[in-house]
Amino acid sequence: MHPSLAALLVKFPALDALAPNLERAHATLVACYQAGGQVLICGNGGSAADAEHVVGELMKGYLSGRPIAADLRHSLTEAYGDTGAYLADHLQGGLPAISLVSHTGLLTAIVNDIAGDMIFAQQVYGYGRPGDVLLAISTSGNAADVLQAVRVARVRGLRTIGFTGRAGGQLAPLVELPLCVPADRTADIQERHLAIYHALCAMLEEALFPP
Repeated sequence: MHPSLAALLVKFPALDALAPNLERAHATLVACYQAGGQVLICGNGGSAADAEHVVGELMKGYLSGRPIAADLRHSLTEAYGDTGAYLADHLQGGLPAISLVSHTGLLTAIVNDIAGDMIFAQQVYGYGRPGDVLLAISTSGNAADVLQAVRVARVRGLRTIGFTGRAGGQLAPLVELPLCVPADRTADIQERHLAIYHALCAMLEEALFPP
């Protein structure tokens, strides 16, 4: 078992039943990135904040600096001298991830012109490609806009991972990999979601940016 996953289970022993799906989620995300794909993330309220948080861990270094490749460093310094060296020193390897909660103009246009439950589905339709991954976060498992996004993702050939609570709601049977944490209160569910995606981000970083 990966050390980050083992540490997660030490902190939250009740998550032990999720270990197989967590390992599958990690493998799914690794395969997505190795194939040149991207991760789309959606949720409402605190889960929207989680979507932003995950992007922050994936698009830059999380636990390591993720130095860029030597050939890119060489190209930058050849093209721009000292400025290129500065860029090379400060750029970090990124894992493409898009928070679907962030695009205020687009979200309000969809709500106004189409329907409120289509805000994430429309973006999945526009951004998603076969082999990409949708991380769908809903503590109740019943958020209509999240469910619509998953439905579109499945038809478009995206892999789907759902973060939800004990009951699972409609989300658990709809996604390929449900992560139903054993908690009922929203705050408790979100606390465990945070620990899970931190562990997954650490595992991804180690797999895709080895020392």
